[in-house]
Amino acid sequence: MNGLFADIGMLLRPRLLPVLRRGRSRRSRGGTTRLAMLGAVGAAFWCGLFVASWRVLRYFKGIEDIGDILAFKLLSMILIVCFALLLFSSILTCLSTLYLSRDLLLVHSSPVPAHRIFLARWIDSAADSGWMVILFTLPVFLAYGIVFAAGPGYYAATLLSLIVLAAIASALSALAVMAGVMLVPAGRMRSIVVILGVLLFVTLYLAIRLSRPEQLVNPEVFDTVMAYVASLQAPVSPLLPSTWAYDSIQSALAGFTARSFFHTALGASFAVTLICVLTLAADALYFKGFSRTQTASVRLVRRDGISERLFRFLPGPARSFTVKEIKTFLRDQTQWSQLFLIAALVVIYIYNFAALPLERSPIQTAYLQNLFSFLNMALALFVLTAVTARFAYPAVSLEREAFWLVKTSPVPLRTFLRIKFFIYYLPLLVLTEVLIVATNLLLQVTPFMMALSTVTVFFTVPGIVAMGIGLGAAFPDFKAENPAQTVTSFGGLVFMIACALYIGVVVLLEAGPVYRIFMADLHGRDLPVAVWLWAAAAFGAAFTLSLLAIVLSLRFGEKRLSKVHI
Repeated sequence: MNGLFADIGMLLRPRLLPVLRRGRSRRSRGGTTRLAMLGAVGAAFWCGLFVASWRVLRYFKGIEDIGDILAFKLLSMILIVCFALLLFSSILTCLSTLYLSRDLLLVHSSPVPAHRIFLARWIDSAADSGWMVILFTLPVFLAYGIVFAAGPGYYAATLLSLIVLAAIASALSALAVMAGVMLVPAGRMRSIVVILGVLLFVTLYLAIRLSRPEQLVNPEVFDTVMAYVASLQAPVSPLLPSTWAYDSIQSALAGFTARSFFHTALGASFAVTLICVLTLAADALYFKGFSRTQTASVRLVRRDGISERLFRFLPGPARSFTVKEIKTFLRDQTQWSQLFLIAALVVIYIYNFAALPLERSPIQTAYLQNLFSFLNMALALFVLTAVTARFAYPAVSLEREAFWLVKTSPVPLRTFLRIKFFIYYLPLLVLTEVLIVATNLLLQVTPFMMALSTVTVFFTVPGIVAMGIGLGAAFPDFKAENPAQTVTSFGGLVFMIACALYIGVVVLLEAGPVYRIFMADLHGRDLPVAVWLWAAAAFGAAFTLSLLAIVLSLRFGEKRLSKVHI
């Protein structure tokens, strides 16, 4: 047994030592500012989630008779969603850590049994897939403890229940991955899992949204009070691990500490049993599955020469880079498969506006429609920022170690970044304009608001995309196994903050004159010349800011990228 723990500890050391050394090097290089910024943003998000959860629970607590039932129903839904997220995240992490990591050939050449390598890698993947879900759900459970005046035992039981739930999800995922790799090579399996996961998420999200769950807090939709209460108290399956966590946390909230730890122990015993089964299965299957992953991967998308013919008007080197960008995007199924998710989110986004009960509002409908249209412009730009962070920001980092070919090619870095910019600018512009036009049509806004929002988006989108490309070039990570994760780095944080400030300034510049023009049009009054001059100055400043965002971002990225050495 001592040899087992010693081998696992030795295999985990290469994972732990770089983290500790990176922390020391950052402190020695003055990287405290970066850590402080990341900590501040994380703390702000954590506090915001806590405040939102606290207010919702306080509202539920104030509802007589069914307030606690609503709160516990919400708790059950949160734990089911957490378990589903942990399962999906664990499957992808197990595939990468156990079968597709670059150092596995070196690790398997060491004199250590395969099942011990598996256990060390599984612990690594379980920590990677579970820490974020646990960390960012803690404020929700903290709000439950404060609202229900729970004792110290509640917080201990909640933390243990979440850790056990993460371990069960990771163990079940590892078993599924081991069985799947015996049938399908890991490279193809990851692509299939991503596509199926996205489709499943889209289906569930659409089903939940179209069922309008907000009606759960509206008893008028039920025939009787008893039917309403019965619908809220509908039991969940006792075989789900999330149910054991729910029973433990609910018992701790009610003050039944012994019962709470019984349910936690029930989940922990199942987790230990799964780990024993994992060890036996790994001894028989893991190395065989790893050997299968060394076969050549099969592409899920076939490509022809359409790209070469489509961009024939470009100069030779620029055309080659443009075609390479498109082919790189199509090769990576984790990128283009997310287009399904974006399409579904667009449908949901538009549907939310169609479901707005504007006719029941005490405020004048015409005023609300155009107010929502103006706010929707900012919201659509924030959605664009999130999509840009996922696709455009990692575009330079996707070059990885082959970036030296870019630097030695006859194409200047400026042209290289411009190609990246235009590849992502056109589809993202179409996406944002579709959101704006469709939602404005549903809101039935005035022609002035329709023109304002579409023109503003037209001149704002290139600024956001340019910041994504420019800051992604200024803070590249060519050694990341998954370049999409670079958006969670310091450079990604800078990009998100810069885009938020940019959108906020544009909205503030336009808000004043837009309000004056709209109110004058609504009441049939003429505007003074001073207001027209104010509007022209504000719109001109917003347009100038957009041009500066494009030029300065790409220049900054070019300057920083020219100093990078591979």
